[in-house]
Amino acid sequence: MLPLPPVIVWTLAAIGAAALTKVLAKEWQRVNAELDAHERSAEHAAREHIATLRRDPRTGIYRPE
Repeated sequence: MLPLPPVIVWTLAAIGAAALTKVLAKEWQRVNAELDAHERSAEHAAREHIATLRRDPRTGIYRPE
């Protein structure tokens, strides 16, 4: 078997690196989208459990509703 010329080897390596970069970028975006969705749902759930404060007009003290 004859060895491949260096130009062909470099071309194949560049094509492989470009394909790998594209796959990794898509996976990175998928994971970030999943994490963002989870974070938004966690923030929404946390806001439901936080009591809002109202100022008592007579004393000026803030009290939870």
